Amino acid sequence: MAKCEDPGVLNERLARAERRTRFAVSPRPGRASSQALSEAELSVLRLLRSELSQREIAGELHLSFNTIKTHTRSIYRKLGVAERADAISRARELSLI
Repeated sequence: MAKCEDPGVLNERLARAERRTRFAVSPRPGRASSQALSEAELSVLRLLRSELSQREIAGELHLSFNTIKTHTRSIYRKLGVAERADAISRARELSLI
């Protein structure tokens, strides 16, 4: 890219891809049992499959938006992913949903 006169959005996309790769580390074998999702996290995960926003999920579960954000971050960390779609995919692989 250094030789490219106008890389456009490539630098931004490359940086984003590198961040995703850095945070999307697969969980270590055996880690899932010690990092099991709580019932509340499973409830949020089930609704993450839908097209509801996090704010709408909060309304459905009668929880605060910040609580949903916290559960979502915890789900991503425990599943070793960085995005909602990846969390759904990983949860399906693990037969959580």
